[in-house]
Amino acid sequence: MPALIAPDAAFQNSWLESRAEWGSATQHGSGFHEDEHDAETTEGFAAWVGHLRQRSDDDTPLPPGSVPATYWWIVEGDEYLGAITLRHRLTDRLLEGGGHIGYGVRPSARGRGLAGWALGEILAHARGLGLGKVLVTCDDANPASARTIERNGGILEDVRETWLGRTRRYWITL
Repeated sequence: MPALIAPDAAFQNSWLESRAEWGSATQHGSGFHEDEHDAETTEGFAAWVGHLRQRSDDDTPLPPGSVPATYWWIVEGDEYLGAITLRHRLTDRLLEGGGHIGYGVRPSARGRGLAGWALGEILAHARGLGLGKVLVTCDDANPASARTIERNGGILEDVRETWLGRTRRYWITL
């Protein structure tokens, strides 16, 4: 049975295995940026996990252009399966392409409905933040993600070129 948990340094090995499956440093929804964080060492990974946990505090000072965000990891037992993020508000850049919610499931765990389940769970948290609607986006070439958003009530506003490439923009009323 999958669970959503706060990021936890105990999942370092499984997270690194997931990163290898992705074939790149980018794991959507994880908040990890290769140029900013060191996931290879125990200390570096723990520091990154601490950084993610701090981001959920609306009073934590953040770099310009950043917004408070709460991160969850999708896990089953001791296996990291993916991540989902809820940004507490939008900047102009996030309004254009990133949205309130970002998620990603490791390739070996796809096709099990995990993204849809996690998105549904996070919508309740968005309501708890007082959001009346959330923007969720996906790559135009990702029909599985589009279906996931639509199954959770997403209404397509438009498809546009953004800093992420050709992007589908959906609004979900809470």
